[in-house]
Amino acid sequence: MSEKPIWGIGSDQYRKPPERPITTRRSQSESQAGSPTANDQARFTGITWDLTGIDLDVIGGTGDSERARHRFRSRLPDMIWDAARLEGNTFTLPEVRTLLEGVTVAGKRLDEERQILALNEGFNDVDALVGAGQFSLNKAVSDRIHAHVAAFEAIEAGHFRGEGQVQGGGSVRLSTGGVVDGREHGSDGSVLKAYYDDLLDFTHGISDARLRALVYAASAIRHQFYFDGNKRTAKLMASGELMANGFDAISIPYTRLYEQNRALDHLFSTDDATPLMRLMADCAR
Repeated sequence: MSEKPIWGIGSDQYRKPPERPITTRRSQSESQAGSPTANDQARFTGITWDLTGIDLDVIGGTGDSERARHRFRSRLPDMIWDAARLEGNTFTLPEVRTLLEGVTVAGKRLDEERQILALNEGFNDVDALVGAGQFSLNKAVSDRIHAHVAAFEAIEAGHFRGEGQVQGGGSVRLSTGGVVDGREHGSDGSVLKAYYDDLLDFTHGISDARLRALVYAASAIRHQFYFDGNKRTAKLMASGELMANGFDAISIPYTRLYEQNRALDHLFSTDDATPLMRLMADCAR
């Protein structure tokens, strides 16, 4: 099963990017060796980006994690509504607020209701982990968050593709009709796990938490580690990393759906994450 994008106009022509081979993890000296080249970016994260096209300073925050969490909680219904609408959910914002208060909304499909409640579980769990000082960019946390947000949608929620009984998946359909094949997952998800280890090793060498969060999210979205719910999980993981370091969470408003669609088409067509990272930065304020 592939991600279910509702994407706008994107690239004019699909060109399948070359598959990145599994690499050995970077040494500590490489991780601290300054700005990586595009080859290094692609080799260890599967994506490239141009930092001159991304303004990290637009990301809001005071350096106080508790204040970041307070702002996160105050915006929770709005962020959940935006996340759901970006996936095609028809709940209105007042209906989301009603549901989160424990009252069912008449006339709404059960799968849409479940998606809202699953997002609520995921958002609240990220907040709790940050508050307890237990949030970290790692597979255990990612799987935990994915198990919440994609509980009723993804095959084998909480597990990478290939880790369970179901094989394949990961392909993404562009708005123009082209299809980008999913990364090979390998036996027991071994290939995806290797990609993920490379990503973690690379991001742990990034000293700026803002850039670290953006690189992580864009790479995780591009790799499609899970059968579904990749964007939601990746953005929540990035939000946890930002809040843990006193910055505001990422929440792309539904009003910017077209921009997200264009950025996603560009990412999957070219492996260039610059537009998506720029958008996510602008939506963390």
